[in-house]
Amino acid sequence: MRSATVTRNTAETKITVEVNLDGTGQYDNQTGVGFFDHMLDQLARHSLIDIAVRCEGDLHIDDHHSVEDVGIALGQALTQAMGDKRGIVRYGACLLPMDDALVRAALDLSARPFLVWNVDLPTPKIGTFDTELVREFFQAFSTHGGITLHVDMLHGINSHHIAEAAFKAVARALRDALEVDPRKADAIPSTKGAL
Repeated sequence: MRSATVTRNTAETKITVEVNLDGTGQYDNQTGVGFFDHMLDQLARHSLIDIAVRCEGDLHIDDHHSVEDVGIALGQALTQAMGDKRGIVRYGACLLPMDDALVRAALDLSARPFLVWNVDLPTPKIGTFDTELVREFFQAFSTHGGITLHVDMLHGINSHHIAEAAFKAVARALRDALEVDPRKADAIPSTKGAL
């Protein structure tokens, strides 16, 4: 079973993240940030990773620490659950439409974190959620998950649709990358012999 639990406690947040890479996309996310919970639910549902998050953060300041630290813990949990990455496909990509929005995500579970973010969210808020935190989440997640991640918005007018399309596109790309390759289930997907 490719699963992991990560606990992260700081002066700003107290977080527990559980993941099962071989799940069915079940989710139970409670961060105190409604829109962010909705996005984490999408990430789970469309990646087929079971994700449960509990976060108590300093929301009296703002949502920043909670969103970023969940990204850190979720990336760490992904790394732990993958182990030596034996058998995974490694690469994944998705071109995802959502109404007016069209977002492309491509990723490599390479242990070489790098984020390319070409997404323009036209409003500063989605409800009470700061739209700049979408990038902050993916920066933390890619860094601590060891993911080379490219996210590009090709079209979009509505910030909610763009953000949700980004989460869903990354989820679908993760789903592909984490699949076990039936032709190389016992091999690490690199000529180096390690990732």
